[in-house]
Amino acid sequence: MSEASYFVPLFKRGIIAIRRRFSLIEDKADDELIDHSIRSAAVLRGTNLWVLMFAILIASIGLNVNSTAVIIGAMLISPLMGPIMGIGYGVGIYDAALIRTSFRNLGIATLISLLVSTLYFLLTPLADAQSELLARTSPTIWDVLIAFFGGLAGIIGATRSEKTNIIPGVAIATALMPPLCTAGYGLANGNWEFFFGAFYLYSINCVFIAFAAILIIWVLNPSHKLFVDEKTETRVSRALTAIVLLTLLPSIYLAVKLVKEEVFSSRARTFISKELTFEQAHLTERSINPTKRQIEVALIGDLISHEKLKDIEARLMLYGLDHTKLLVHQSKDNTVDVTALKSNIVSELYKDNLHALDEKNKTIQNLQAELQGISANKAMWRNISAELHAQYPQIREVLFSEAVQWKVGDDNTDGKQIVLNITASSKLSSSDRYRIIEWLKVRLQTDSIKLVVD
Repeated sequence: MSEASYFVPLFKRGIIAIRRRFSLIEDKADDELIDHSIRSAAVLRGTNLWVLMFAILIASIGLNVNSTAVIIGAMLISPLMGPIMGIGYGVGIYDAALIRTSFRNLGIATLISLLVSTLYFLLTPLADAQSELLARTSPTIWDVLIAFFGGLAGIIGATRSEKTNIIPGVAIATALMPPLCTAGYGLANGNWEFFFGAFYLYSINCVFIAFAAILIIWVLNPSHKLFVDEKTETRVSRALTAIVLLTLLPSIYLAVKLVKEEVFSSRARTFISKELTFEQAHLTERSINPTKRQIEVALIGDLISHEKLKDIEARLMLYGLDHTKLLVHQSKDNTVDVTALKSNIVSELYKDNLHALDEKNKTIQNLQAELQGISANKAMWRNISAELHAQYPQIREVLFSEAVQWKVGDDNTDGKQIVLNITASSKLSSSDRYRIIEWLKVRLQTDSIKLVVD
């Protein structure tokens, strides 16, 4: 047996194995089930319209507060994918009635979405355009690729006998809701650049999801496919090609523009980091404008000579920055800048420490007041001791103190009590003790007095 006769059957078996592995027929749902599910999903009325409005509101709020999780949630519950798949399926089987129905429902859904999102952005107090919203205003070829491959995955998932999480994943990846909400934001704020940019992104998603669906339906060749003559088939193919190209070409232009701007910005950053670094001058601000091909920087410190700046500007070509203008702003009087800088630093330090200084002054004043109170109490206790000795000559020593009393079953330990410890040469009678306590209550204006006699 020759080598050729050996490898040919092996090659054929390999091709058959690959075809089986990647076959779209084996797990395909019944044609009747596919037809029914796509047709029913293409019509939006009743519940679907309410869900659509709620999804639009959720997506608008997510864009307004810059919450990715909220936007994803809105995309998951949106029913917009149904009419788009219906258009692709209708073109794929040449069903004009289904195409008209799907277009009509998609138009109604689009109009309702724009009205609801515009109304929300007219009423919301948050008017700033967040990053999630700005990301939907400049579609490029990558958005086309996402919509196309998402559409392929979506129609394959819709034609399977066992339903999976493909459709929700496609809804998130292709992002039909956010561009519509961004278009509503543009209408509400009179920003036509935002409106047309976002609506173009929405159109890209619709066209290429439908286009992907058409291709897969042509591959599957379902039994519901109507017979048309060659002339009609050619006319449909040409119209489809024209729509795809008209949608595709602007995105390619925008993508090329975006790539050029990113390349320019990257090269400009490299140029600044390598060429505009000085020992006696510091770069305080920089601005890169790819549209004007302009680099603008501000320097503080020693002045860089005009000749040196011209030499630096000449090196722009080495970084691929031909026809780029370099603007360098320097202070004319470096001493004034340094003095102002020092003044600002001192001012900031003073402001930062002023509060701490006030707190320390208050603490010192409180401590001084406490010391004055202690000195006044000492003088008062000396006078009281002398008065007691004059009334009761047998008293030889008096100790005054403030104490906290505790009793079993009484958890209140907040009240302070004056304790008087008296040492006498002869015993004080009960009446003497009573009179001493009552006199002290009047003298000290407190009822919390305890007398201890040794």
